[in-house]
Amino acid sequence: MISFKRIFGLVLGLFVAGIVLLIAMNIRADKPLAELKAKYATPASRFIPINGMPVHYRDEGPRQDSVPIVLLHGTGASLLTWNGWADTLTQHRRVIRLDLPAYGLTGPREDGPRQDTNAYSGAYYVTFLHNFLNRLGVTRCDMVGNSLGGMIAWRYALAYPAGVRRLVLIDAAGYPSQSASVPLAFRLARVPVLNQLLTYITPRSVIEQSLRNVYADPNRVTDALVDQYMDMALRAGNRRAFIARLQNQTLDSTYQQIPRINQRTLILWGKQDNLIPVSNARRFQQDLPNDTLLVMPGAGHVPMEELPRQSVLIAQPFLNQ
Repeated sequence: MISFKRIFGLVLGLFVAGIVLLIAMNIRADKPLAELKAKYATPASRFIPINGMPVHYRDEGPRQDSVPIVLLHGTGASLLTWNGWADTLTQHRRVIRLDLPAYGLTGPREDGPRQDTNAYSGAYYVTFLHNFLNRLGVTRCDMVGNSLGGMIAWRYALAYPAGVRRLVLIDAAGYPSQSASVPLAFRLARVPVLNQLLTYITPRSVIEQSLRNVYADPNRVTDALVDQYMDMALRAGNRRAFIARLQNQTLDSTYQQIPRINQRTLILWGKQDNLIPVSNARRFQQDLPNDTLLVMPGAGHVPMEELPRQSVLIAQPFLNQ
């Protein structure tokens, strides 16, 4: 007769073996930049060195447009999130979009301590963006930002008011808020010790669940989209940078200055945004002196990616006025 102790040992052994196998199946090595360039860089892609980073950007459309549109993506995304918008806007406007530091092909910042709590602060991104636009000779633009990119856009308008003609804030970060649901990758990145494992063990399911979380309709999250986000996460250094930004993310009092922004502003929000609630959109509307609010039904946190055609047709007339 098999003893209970032996059965327990067998079950425990199988459990441990299963865990080891699961970990082994989800270990992901960093992908070198050259490999990702070959897959995602296009003839329109450019790389410009800024503070040791090869900043990836695309500058498309008629160059005679003296006030280009600058598109800023959110946390975990890349300039690819604007593909649908760029296809439409570049027919008549110059459009500049870039992979922000810590994301896409640009990768992590190389200047300053890796554990600096301000490594990827709002102030850092505003200074970086100013240096980037100066290198391109852009002194004035229409600025569009989603989530983190939205926060950078309104902070940039505060810091350099003469540099921004119009603002489009899409589910923008900045105000204190309570999320109805937070993407799994965001939650894991804030858990000590466990987040360090994410720099080596990155299950594809975590990326997929996180994308489904920010879409109103999870069925719009395709395998190709998950593969794209997975590739960008595996860009050498991006996983550590992602964790550093979320782990050290703090909300300062800069949002209290939002009423000082005088630029005409379109506030575009997904009605089913579970990460940054529609109540924050109404707060922007209340604080901004010169704004228009439009809430999109059937859209989540990233309307420009989930419903590109519908959302760009809303923003285009505003940008072209």
